[in-house]
Amino acid sequence: MIPPFDTVLVANRGEIALRVVRTLRELGCRSVVVYSSADRDSAAVRQADAAVQVGPGPAKKSYLYAPAVVEAALLSGAQAIHPGYGFLSEDPDFAEICANNKITFIGPDPGIMAELGDKARARKLMANAGLPVLPGTVDPVGSDEEIVQIASRIGFPLIIKAAAGGGGRGMSVVRGQEELLPAFRATRTTAQAVFGDGRVYVERFWENARHVEVQVLGDTHGNIVHLGERDCSVQRRHQKLIEESPAPDLPPAVLAELGRQTVAGARAVGYTGAGTFEYIVSGDEIAFIEVNCRIQVEHPVTEQVTGIDLVREQVRVAAGLPLTVRQRDVRPRGTAIECRVNAEDPDRGFAPAPGTLTEFVPPGGPFVRVDTAAYPGWRIPSEYDSLIAKVIAWGPDRTQAIARMDRALAEFRIAGEGVRTTIPRLREVLADPVFRRAEHSTAYMDTREQLAAG
Repeated sequence: MIPPFDTVLVANRGEIALRVVRTLRELGCRSVVVYSSADRDSAAVRQADAAVQVGPGPAKKSYLYAPAVVEAALLSGAQAIHPGYGFLSEDPDFAEICANNKITFIGPDPGIMAELGDKARARKLMANAGLPVLPGTVDPVGSDEEIVQIASRIGFPLIIKAAAGGGGRGMSVVRGQEELLPAFRATRTTAQAVFGDGRVYVERFWENARHVEVQVLGDTHGNIVHLGERDCSVQRRHQKLIEESPAPDLPPAVLAELGRQTVAGARAVGYTGAGTFEYIVSGDEIAFIEVNCRIQVEHPVTEQVTGIDLVREQVRVAAGLPLTVRQRDVRPRGTAIECRVNAEDPDRGFAPAPGTLTEFVPPGGPFVRVDTAAYPGWRIPSEYDSLIAKVIAWGPDRTQAIARMDRALAEFRIAGEGVRTTIPRLREVLADPVFRRAEHSTAYMDTREQLAAG
């Protein structure tokens, strides 16, 4: 097989960098990873065909410093850059810089990224394409007076979101008039600090709803398919902890409508590559939230139920090749669940708990996948996200997938001075009858914490 590219640079770190390297190797592509001084001993650096240091530990001076990343690609002879998720993955300016240097960006067209990356603009585009959206604004909110008027029109509760936001950050839920202006001002400040863009927009907030997303793939030949849905409702302060596919206990008509709406929305903007359309679902009602123009942290559950390597499709599409599947070929089977194992202490408000690993023995056994870049002796960097590993368990049905996941987490051995993980809390959720009956919502984890606190 002739590989799509000779050399691909991976502009990321941790488990996603290693995961991309593995698919590149299967495709016959030479892999080059970038790394910061904090990651010089990472598993991705060890496994890639080559590695280039791009800066010191802080992300702004390394993984987010586009000139150094592009220079690494040019020096290594890479024809393409895979950005993974986070960092530069949804930066249309970076994609433009790649194009100007004749380097293929493995992701959507920069113009599409810019349109959909602005969450308020994305709402307007999808509303025009016929997708249902929550009551709220399709343009950024600019003043105290304006948000007061909007709140009086759409009512409470509402949610204020950063227009350039992502990853669950830059959001504030407002349940009453007295909270409105402080939350508005705080969210704008946070958005400016985190994303360099202080614009915000407003949506009506659905209490006790489900967070469901749909994986989509598009190519440059006009083919667009969806690969089913994922439920991401187990969240703590908008940060996902557990994801699964398919979404449990949703009416067939709702599932069919989610797929139809996603394909319609992707086709309306000419979407290419891998992306995720996110929705809120309450009963038989659905509402579009946003589009993530990249691979998701939780993409493995879709791969496990469909048998489709999403990174492989990304690379092929970027090389101008057609998708390997059509909609009729997508036949999800069984249930896959993913648990994010983070270096955090759940008993201290999920405070970061990094350190050097003295023991790290991932689980195994039938139908258990562990995406990780950790190993004994590795220092968990405090500079980055606290994710240590993603455990993915597949079963022929949801009951067996939950049992398999619980068994896998029980046998996971992680130790180190000062290191704590979210495994005990994840196992509590898996054992909870509310979760097992699929009666949980996006309020589930925060409600649990409030009850535990008395």
